[in-house]
Amino acid sequence: MQPELSVQNLSKTYDDGFQALKNVSLDIDKGEIFALLGPNGAGKTTLISIICGLVNPSSGRVTAAGHDIQRDFRAAREAIGLVPQELSTDSFEKVWKTVSFSRGLFGKPPNPAHIEKVLRDLSLWDKRNNRVMSLSGGMKRRVMIAKALSHEPDILFLDEPTAGVDVELRRDMWEMVRKLRESGVTIILTTHYIEEAEEMADRIGVIRNGELILVEDKSTLMSKLGRKELRLHLHTPMEKMPPELADQPIELSDDGYELIYTFNSQQEQANVALLLRTLGELGVEYRDLQTRESSLEEIFVGLVHHD
Repeated sequence: MQPELSVQNLSKTYDDGFQALKNVSLDIDKGEIFALLGPNGAGKTTLISIICGLVNPSSGRVTAAGHDIQRDFRAAREAIGLVPQELSTDSFEKVWKTVSFSRGLFGKPPNPAHIEKVLRDLSLWDKRNNRVMSLSGGMKRRVMIAKALSHEPDILFLDEPTAGVDVELRRDMWEMVRKLRESGVTIILTTHYIEEAEEMADRIGVIRNGELILVEDKSTLMSKLGRKELRLHLHTPMEKMPPELADQPIELSDDGYELIYTFNSQQEQANVALLLRTLGELGVEYRDLQTRESSLEEIFVGLVHHD
């Protein structure tokens, strides 16, 4: 099946010599939620700007919904909705009119029923006759999303969509994104809130210094790069590590009351069973045990700071 969005060997060098993107290639399927993660200045916004036709690439090719973004710009751009980081809309215009106007910019005929549905889904219906300037920051962010959805795009870019908004609004947006995915919309999300990617994404890409250093299914990524930790709380303190455990990735706490065993998610659970059996043979008794697994944020930090 042809990918809904295809980026092939994309590079961008600005006039001052700064290379923002370096040979980026990426395919995203229809109905997929793809999270693009990276630190500030990594190239996320440049990549989105090129795909949306706001910045010209230095080299490479991009197709959106089967249309080349340079040779067939109008059709490609019509397939894309963009919610940028910055709030940029006519502050003096009313909500209904500014959203309807955005639909008209793409040559779409009026469709009041669709505009009403979008505003209701985003809890903006009661604000439809309010001027944008009178709205709160969170409501203005909703208006930006409504504008991006007004022309019924196949691909939706959310560039830091929940920056500066409260937790309740963030949850509402997550629910809206899920509904859009169910209707077949492809969603590309950039965010600094790693829990958003962990909550919603099917796949995750990590970009650093203009290079796409990793693209993985979320579950595969956490399995391959995540680490697990088993903590055993002992009945009586241990003075030193038994020699039988010397070759194991296990540490003894300073007070001697905890054994901390660290292993990656690819290692079989049999390793843990073997450890517990060995402790039993040594007569080491424990009163409790706890396990924890690396979060996506910990994996991300490890990737972008890896030398």
